[in-house]
Amino acid sequence: MLRDKARFVRLETLRLIEIAKVGHYSSVFSCAEIFASLYYDVMALRKGEPRWPQRDRFLMGKGHAAVGQFPILAEFGYISQDELNSYTRLGSPLGDHPDMTKVPGIDFSSGSIGHALSGGCGMALGGRMAGQDFNVFVMVGDGEMQEGQVWEAALFAAHQRLSRLVCIVDRNGYQLDGKVDDVVGIESLADKWRAFGWQVHEVDGHDLHALTALLRSLKADTARTQPACVIARTVKGKGVSYMETEPGWHLGYLAPEDARRAAEEIMSKEI
Repeated sequence: MLRDKARFVRLETLRLIEIAKVGHYSSVFSCAEIFASLYYDVMALRKGEPRWPQRDRFLMGKGHAAVGQFPILAEFGYISQDELNSYTRLGSPLGDHPDMTKVPGIDFSSGSIGHALSGGCGMALGGRMAGQDFNVFVMVGDGEMQEGQVWEAALFAAHQRLSRLVCIVDRNGYQLDGKVDDVVGIESLADKWRAFGWQVHEVDGHDLHALTALLRSLKADTARTQPACVIARTVKGKGVSYMETEPGWHLGYLAPEDARRAAEEIMSKEI
């Protein structure tokens, strides 16, 4: 059940950040349903085969959410449980951001925000040139919309008619320095993407039925000639009540007792 997988992402994030002693709780919690929908339903993947040529590709602009992605890679057999449990420890391949040269199942390294959509454009164009029909999904943060390179990539994708490319904006409203629209306003976001030549959809990013149905339909629509943008309206810190109302949890640490209480809240909620 996808709801259980989203809960799994949140609980494993708590566990791994306990190892690291610092991490991005709320940034993962806003996109847990997106992870669940893509990995466990929408994307074509093979367990134990992270380099399968026909796999759908996934790139993440908001790479600080990798702590929620790594447990999924372990479930798919791309990394071992021992590697997962070594998160951020000296010599571990798993750091705060994903590294494609060290971690099987990571299609694009992240760390400097704003580059993932450009990488996704290259993969989508390369796939078409090679006669392959895989899809490319790129998840970006809404604060990332302040990066100029995102919009250069958006222009390129529309010009090249990269119809196998889907950009998912995790529109949780916050970035490290506070509210996105207080730092640099990005609305009307849907109108901007349409003006750049993309097909645009908006969805509740925590409604797994609606989100998955939309992503499935975009993947199945072989008549579409435009790249597609999905603006997923989400809540930063979703699942832990005090994280939903305090933007400071973009980066932080829960003492073990507090982490236990957060886990109990996640387990008790039907998000």
